[in-house]
Amino acid sequence: MSLVFAINGQRFELELSSVDPSTTLLEFLRYQTSFKSVKLSCGEGGCGACVVLLSKFDPVLQKVEDFTVSSCLTLLCSVNHCNITTSEGLGNSRDGFHPIHKRLSGFHASQCGFCTPGMSVSLFSALLDADKSQYSDLTVVEAEKAVSGNLCRCTGYRPIVDACKSFASDVDIEDLGLNSFCRKGDKDSSSLTRFDSEKRICTFPEFLKDEIKSVDSGMYRWCSPASVEELSSLLEACKANSNTVSMKLVAGNTSMGYYKDEREQNYDKYIDITRIPHLKEIRENQNGVEIGSVVTISKVIAALKEIRVSPGVEKIFGKLATHMEMIAARFIRNFGSIGGNLVMAQRKQFPSDMATILLAAGAFVNIMSSSRGLEKLTLEEFLERSPLEAHDLVLSIEIPFWHSETNSELFFETYRAAPRPHGSALAYLNAAFLAEVKDTMVVNCRLAFGAYGTKHAIRCKEIEEFLSGKVITDKVLYEAITLLGNVVVPEDGTSNPAYRSSLAPGFLFKFLHTLMTHPTTDKPSNGYHLDPPKPLPMLSSSQNVPINNEYNPVGQPVTKVGASLQASGEAVYVDDIPSPTNCLYGAFIYSKKPFARIKGIHFKDDLVPTGVVAVISRKDVPKGGKNIGMKIGLGSDQLFAEDFTTSVGECIAFVVADTQRHADAAVNLAVVEYETEDLEPPILSVEDAVKKSSLFDIIPFLYPQQVGDTSKGMAEADHQILSSEIRLGSQYVFYMETQTALAVGDEDNCIVVYSSTQTPQYVQSSVAACLGIPENNIRVITRRVGGGFGGKSVKSMPVATACALAAKKLQRPVRTYVNRKTDMIMTGGRHPMKITYSVGFKSTGKITALELEILIDAGASYGFSMFIPSNLIGSLKKYNWGALSFDIKLCKTNLLSRAIMRSPGDVQGTYIAEAIIENIASSLSLEVDTIRKINLHTHESLALFYKDGAGEPHEYTLSSMWDKVGVSSKFEERVSVVREFNESNMWRKRGISRVPIIYEVLLFATPGRVSVLSDGTIVVEIGGIELGQGLWTKVKQMTSYALGMLQCDGTEELLEKIRVIQSDSLSMVQGNFTGGSTTSEGSCAAVRLCCETLVERLKPLMERSDGPITWNELISQAYAQSVNLSASDLYTPKDTPMQYLNYGTAVSEVEVDLVTGQTTVLQTDILYDCGKSLNPAVDLGQIEGSFVQGLGFFMLEEYIEDPEGLLLTDSTWTYKIPTVDTIPKQFNVEILNGGCHEKRVLSSKASGEPPLLLAASVHCATRQAVKEARKQLCMWKGENGSSGSAFQLPVPATMPVVKELCGLDIIESYLEWKLHDNSNL
Repeated sequence: MSLVFAINGQRFELELSSVDPSTTLLEFLRYQTSFKSVKLSCGEGGCGACVVLLSKFDPVLQKVEDFTVSSCLTLLCSVNHCNITTSEGLGNSRDGFHPIHKRLSGFHASQCGFCTPGMSVSLFSALLDADKSQYSDLTVVEAEKAVSGNLCRCTGYRPIVDACKSFASDVDIEDLGLNSFCRKGDKDSSSLTRFDSEKRICTFPEFLKDEIKSVDSGMYRWCSPASVEELSSLLEACKANSNTVSMKLVAGNTSMGYYKDEREQNYDKYIDITRIPHLKEIRENQNGVEIGSVVTISKVIAALKEIRVSPGVEKIFGKLATHMEMIAARFIRNFGSIGGNLVMAQRKQFPSDMATILLAAGAFVNIMSSSRGLEKLTLEEFLERSPLEAHDLVLSIEIPFWHSETNSELFFETYRAAPRPHGSALAYLNAAFLAEVKDTMVVNCRLAFGAYGTKHAIRCKEIEEFLSGKVITDKVLYEAITLLGNVVVPEDGTSNPAYRSSLAPGFLFKFLHTLMTHPTTDKPSNGYHLDPPKPLPMLSSSQNVPINNEYNPVGQPVTKVGASLQASGEAVYVDDIPSPTNCLYGAFIYSKKPFARIKGIHFKDDLVPTGVVAVISRKDVPKGGKNIGMKIGLGSDQLFAEDFTTSVGECIAFVVADTQRHADAAVNLAVVEYETEDLEPPILSVEDAVKKSSLFDIIPFLYPQQVGDTSKGMAEADHQILSSEIRLGSQYVFYMETQTALAVGDEDNCIVVYSSTQTPQYVQSSVAACLGIPENNIRVITRRVGGGFGGKSVKSMPVATACALAAKKLQRPVRTYVNRKTDMIMTGGRHPMKITYSVGFKSTGKITALELEILIDAGASYGFSMFIPSNLIGSLKKYNWGALSFDIKLCKTNLLSRAIMRSPGDVQGTYIAEAIIENIASSLSLEVDTIRKINLHTHESLALFYKDGAGEPHEYTLSSMWDKVGVSSKFEERVSVVREFNESNMWRKRGISRVPIIYEVLLFATPGRVSVLSDGTIVVEIGGIELGQGLWTKVKQMTSYALGMLQCDGTEELLEKIRVIQSDSLSMVQGNFTGGSTTSEGSCAAVRLCCETLVERLKPLMERSDGPITWNELISQAYAQSVNLSASDLYTPKDTPMQYLNYGTAVSEVEVDLVTGQTTVLQTDILYDCGKSLNPAVDLGQIEGSFVQGLGFFMLEEYIEDPEGLLLTDSTWTYKIPTVDTIPKQFNVEILNGGCHEKRVLSSKASGEPPLLLAASVHCATRQAVKEARKQLCMWKGENGSSGSAFQLPVPATMPVVKELCGLDIIESYLEWKLHDNSNL
């Protein structure tokens, strides 16, 4: 029996007996084919990087259905007779790129590019769906949703969404962002070609249209029964041999994304139930709809939308469908089944939305049980029954048609509160309510709640009975909500239990309030009414980007180098490099104890797991080598734990096996024996570290300088705030490509290491030190990195070193691709810290002095933590504090050594500054914007705080930018509008905030080499690494400009002749470190120096030529005359200040839902000084992407550790980075042409990191909205309104945090106030 399928039209036929049924489609694609566009990022269906288009032929309907699936969860055997289309199959460099690839490139929508192939396929699928719809056109709304389940850490999503919208039939060209197809003001959209569904390389192959037959159940581990009877016999046989035969029923297999232990289980039988007609059918009769258990959620949604019975029924089914669209991402809904979802809820207590909404809708479940036979249960009975046995099967789900009695009306609503409003996130709580209402009385109702930390969704029958027969009044509402408090109670151990419980009254209040048909007593004159949720605006944006022609092509918005290759998936990342012969794969065993003695390591049951070749540890470090995993100029760190662990997440050993899956599985079977007897307790807080004097020394020249006399400033103050505390947590980098490396032995004791790193030079040093061999024996090659953000600086070194050590010991190539959970636990994140401050200020708000005590958690080792103090103080100095003093301690704890992450220390510093400013404004009862403005620097005070970095007076643009963004964003006008909104809206509050930033940028020495080949093409080498920041693009532009100074014929076309090649540590030495936002500048400066040398060498030839000469003729003559056409140089910033200042301002407006705590960013306006941008399109992408990453830090990303420091939010299920639905609805960016900066590289300034700090504007705006909510709550409770204005909004300001500050009992407080108010009438 064969497994037959196609990938991009290419036929694959595998003998079924040779296929491990647990093999995923992703594993097959990446390890057994040449198609590498399908990326592994999370491995749990949560990111979209591995999305493919699956096409199958329906022999009954004689048509092909196409839909996206997550290939990391899709089992290979389940794609029998299907065609798989990857991004290469849409188009490629050989056959021509697809319009989608070109559009993503032209809209500057790809940075690191790791997520872009998945984005391409998701968009293609949306276009196909629209093409098959009755309207056959994609709408703007559909376009915005096309990639809603795909994650991107680089771009900030705006350009991706614009690329999608450019295919929409109803798009306004004026609403599309910066692109290479049309400029603002153009009315002609002819350059934006329409989508042609036939325009793809691969269509459905004819050879796959044969009817699929069932697979003999006795011969193979993978079985595909064709009928319920055949399935029943198979289940009976398995049950009879249950002691020896393990079995798994397979539909979509999406459960493996949540229950990761399933990945490690190897079943004897996999029974595919998706080919049984009875289980795939949707049947409608007069009583309702019966849905087969394997019908996918997407098909259920489509079917429910088509129900046409009565207006009441259509409304119920429509709302069910709408809610289901928020379950997971589309590529999960396309394969996940309705029955599988309910079985997870029943058997494994999965926090299901499906169970809750169907419970309220009165659904039934039909079951086939070996012990009970066929049964029909209410969904409630099904959920409450003991977990289904492995051999029991859900056959179908029935949803009844509800019909109301004469003169009564049906009301049905569903609710959910989740970190992402449009789905792809589990709910904190979900609810669904059905009520039959006659006149103003509730005849009967069904109230269901779920996902709040309970075993399964429940009905609140006591409250249903209480409401039945009652007219809804405020008193009845209050009594019902009081009863609810005793019902919706999360189980012990549930996160945010009080918040989850508080959501239930809010949702019930929203629903029941709609049933109150009598006029509200809240008079509009008092500014109160229950405001119904209004549809939010679609994503919109504007970009004001200056184009500089002075140094053409520098200054032009040139499309990013390789963007189309990235979109098609042909761009090669480290894990895309084909594995050499005999290659082995590694995985890390990490410590789960913060401080313990390591007694030994063994595997469970003392059996060597399948495929394991070796376990590498410190004992395997060769003679002459050292146990070093990280070596930099200021110190080193060990590769493996020695006798003791020093933190959770520390590397203990490196398991090497024949496949990556076997290596990962072996790690999960590893047992580390710990002993803590006679050991001091671990240091798990900065307070403990200070108490025990466990501190790292801060190198004096890296310790920031204090400013002025704070004791004098405090004495001059009219007011003081003393010893106020701020605490800041961490943030995980969440690059899309996790840590990865490949080490291959070479002749003469040499080794080649392919590393996804920002620091090839340091990787080289680390590997050489560990192996005890010279650095010239180590070649580190890095072509591109799938996102770095600082996380692939220090933390990439031990990964590469471990592979190199294993390769040397085993004399075989060794590679690793670290799985997401391990990466999150071992990489760490931003530096947590505790800040205690005292500040003095005048009654006007002018600050006179600031004193700080800062405790920074550096973790167990030093790493790059030495840079955090200066970075932190650098950004904090953006205000004129009068005088500034600080005591900074780098605390050595038994927590994971922290990574440096984009704007390390700077983002914390800017937040500290804003928190202090907010506190001062609150204490003086003044507008916070007034306090900010009065404390902005003059150039004189700037020079006092920043010394030489302040530059010349004309370079200080912040004060004028402050006013300019105020005008462009209509700040003052919107402040008034926000005030009016808050006065007239009870359950939604808005806030608006304007925030400045100053960012100190440091320049580093940077090498470059430019070589001209005999055909006139040019090769450029640089020390910097392309991380997605557009480094190669800017370098190409600079090379073209600098060589173009020759002004010979053809130099205007040089840009297309230039290729920037991968980094090679033996070819380009002194590569240093790619980071700090200045590598692009430094690399451009280096190649400019190289080009100037080449120009000087070529000028004599031009001068000797008779008349005009072309570029190619000039190069031919140079070769003939043996002119050296390769020039190397090292740009060193010794002739310019080592640092300069970047400036930016942002205005953000938010809206907070007081019932859920959800914060929506309505609008952000950014004004950023790029000097004279080297490439405004690249810089625009950096500004937007950096801002959205900051938005994650301030508002969304919870980095939660257990008491010993082990990360708990270690997956896409629990760690939520921003998505399309969480970015600003209106996102406006203006790049300021800051004029001439003679000491900068062609007057340019950095853009990669500083804009991240501007996201503080969202947090500050949220605080303003919360302040209004608290003022209202104080009024309801009869408290002094000023008591609600003094509070601190933690970071991140997640929904539970915001709701708690707005009042967990806000509904009860309102009703009590209302009842009391009415009783006094």
